[in-house]
Amino acid sequence: MEVFNELAVEIQKHWFKDWFNSPYYHLLYSNRNTAEASVFIDKLLQYLRPPANATMLDVACGTGRHSGYLASKGYTVTGIDLSIRSINIAKKLENSHLSFFQHDMRLPFRVNYFDLVFNFFTSFGYFDTARENENALRTMKNALKPGGRLVLDYLNSPFIAANLVPNEVKEKGDVVFDIVREMNGGKFQKQINILDRARMQRAVFTENVSAFTLLDFEEMFARQGLQITEVFGDYHFNSYDEEHSPRLILVAEKQ
Repeated sequence: MEVFNELAVEIQKHWFKDWFNSPYYHLLYSNRNTAEASVFIDKLLQYLRPPANATMLDVACGTGRHSGYLASKGYTVTGIDLSIRSINIAKKLENSHLSFFQHDMRLPFRVNYFDLVFNFFTSFGYFDTARENENALRTMKNALKPGGRLVLDYLNSPFIAANLVPNEVKEKGDVVFDIVREMNGGKFQKQINILDRARMQRAVFTENVSAFTLLDFEEMFARQGLQITEVFGDYHFNSYDEEHSPRLILVAEKQ
């Protein structure tokens, strides 16, 4: 009979600090490849048409796949992320146009500095309180120059709620991810039960993301002096439809 070392990691108020630093996080989401990111970025740049010397901030940049591609286009790009593991990976990409810093998005970072600020792949809404989420949005707004633009890419909550997959099992080599999803208290909750057969251990992580709607964002953006100029519903830049769109991609301008 196999005996496993039970490693039950309780992630509650600050679940994201441990989960995003875990090697299991990067393994589970390893399917997010650079080619897919490049297609999305190309479409985004065609829409935004930033000047050649534009400065850009990638908030919650992860391992830097979006930042790196933007910098390859000649823009000056800075990436920030709370996860030191992600930043250490991203730093391998650094060059004269690209730099990375470990930083908490709830805290200010370079005021009135950037032409564009990006927040990709539902990297918002992690926090327990409205104040923390407002602080994160304020960081993005304050980092922009007057007239600068924010692109915030979020899940479309009504669509996700209607199409929630309650249980899913994924295998990545020797690691089995048993994923349980539910909506509770205005949040999408995902419990990730991990069996690592190579290391003979188990781990449990959770993700909690606020089920913000377009109306919620309209109110939050208005409080921060951000004027929404466009709303897209997917990575192909189709118009947003609450019932059918998988994404909620907001483009806003700092007033």
